[in-house]
Amino acid sequence: MRVFTHTHNGVILNSMTRRRWIADQSNGTTASLTGDQAAHLARVLRAQPGQIFDVVANGFLHRAEISTVSDREVVFTLHEELEADAALPVHLLLAVFKFDHLEWGIEKATELGAARITPVLARRTEKHLAQAAAKRVERWRRIALESSKQSRRTDVPDIDDPQTLKAALSLADAPHKLLLAETEQQNTLTAALTAHNHFDGPGAEHNRALALAIGPEGGWTPEEMQLFTASGWQHVTLGPRILRAETATIAALAICSALL
Repeated sequence: MRVFTHTHNGVILNSMTRRRWIADQSNGTTASLTGDQAAHLARVLRAQPGQIFDVVANGFLHRAEISTVSDREVVFTLHEELEADAALPVHLLLAVFKFDHLEWGIEKATELGAARITPVLARRTEKHLAQAAAKRVERWRRIALESSKQSRRTDVPDIDDPQTLKAALSLADAPHKLLLAETEQQNTLTAALTAHNHFDGPGAEHNRALALAIGPEGGWTPEEMQLFTASGWQHVTLGPRILRAETATIAALAICSALL
């Protein structure tokens, strides 16, 4: 990984150690933080004009200098664009399960680079969780935003509104679709990714894209498994152990990160 250094007022600034922010607004030459981000920067960090930070604006990472500060808005002047890692090309279909575990899974999936997360209302999602899921999605998006900043991502994963399985399957347009299935014993996730690992040449970026489905506690029902199969999903396993959904999320994305 390349590390960039800059000198400002005689101080060497390292792009790996500068605090990173994701702009709420940008016009190309300036960017601003508003709301809670501005209040934290102004009140807690006591930011001052002239300070240098890394700012993500319109999907690009910049070295940026504070021009004005208030509790409501912090405005940056954008300087040179910096090199940044791309998101992992994985669209995660994650069944809704206990919210504290699910939110931990969303946080870690963001840290590991998932590009998109679709919460799925599975047959075995507890009824009260399914009913409350729509009211939690903004909280999930805030978790993803904070996790993106903490892990120094240059983007924030898209968090869809909760979907039925049929609707979620219609959203998954990646060329490779893998379902973690407890009933699968032979075909591992690693083997499936290795078999598809031909990503050079025209359309390489799209060809690397992957949809990955992880079920609720208790797994997918047989009817749901059939729906996946009918939609062209390949069944894979992480191994002989039965993992909690949030553990499976981390393990699967770690393997994807290593191979993609």
